[in-house]
Amino acid sequence: MNKRMYFASLLVLGLMFVAGCGKKEAPPEQAAAKPETAAAPAAKIDPATVATVSGTVKFDGAAPKAQKIDMSQDPACKGTNETETVEVNNGDLENVFIYVKDGLGNYSFDVPKEPAKLDQMGCRYHPHVLGVMAGQKVQIVNSDNTTHNIHPSPKDNREWNESQPPKGAPLAKDFARQEVLIPVKCNQHPWMKMYIGVVKTPFFAVTGKDGKYELKGLPPGTYTIAAVHEKYGEVDQTVTVAAKDSKTQDFSFKAGMGGAGGQ
Repeated sequence: MNKRMYFASLLVLGLMFVAGCGKKEAPPEQAAAKPETAAAPAAKIDPATVATVSGTVKFDGAAPKAQKIDMSQDPACKGTNETETVEVNNGDLENVFIYVKDGLGNYSFDVPKEPAKLDQMGCRYHPHVLGVMAGQKVQIVNSDNTTHNIHPSPKDNREWNESQPPKGAPLAKDFARQEVLIPVKCNQHPWMKMYIGVVKTPFFAVTGKDGKYELKGLPPGTYTIAAVHEKYGEVDQTVTVAAKDSKTQDFSFKAGMGGAGGQ
């Protein structure tokens, strides 16, 4: 090899070395990084398009007879001495909690500022089934001349157990997470029982003596509507509503169905 070829080879090798050093390797964490996906903004309901779902909850068959309650342990207790587990009036089932279980996507809803009210009167809870939104305050009142002890037993929320003196100051409580149904009892009076349905949206209702319910203000879409009863469990129905639609969706329960606990 002559000198001219030797120096040319050295020059080529030097240029290759400089080029290789100038190329920066991406750090492993950068190479593996993926572009961040921005969270979709919460959808807003157009009030001009909202729909309504309503219906009646029926009881199929002969309703079980209410059991007598002995309240004699506390002279201050008065009222109807019968259980409220199954309340059937002309085939209509009372105290069924109805709510939109699925289909609302990423809609967001404000928590009501007004508290829901739970009263203790005649050593009974009024109402027997109460619906609230997660985070909404529950105002608990003692209208009786005796001490009560309010004790919810949730699975997904904080459990608490608090006494309330006769006609004492109201208690203010809330539940942070959705849970249907939360049983509530009074440790002072074992016959006192009720249930609280806690949901993430304002689309819920509790049937009255006529078994009827109504869910207003729904945006167009397809929904799973759940009906939950403390003794007979949960029944789900699917309903699709268009803009300004009004749909009827009835439910039916019968003896022998499973217990409550739908989420």
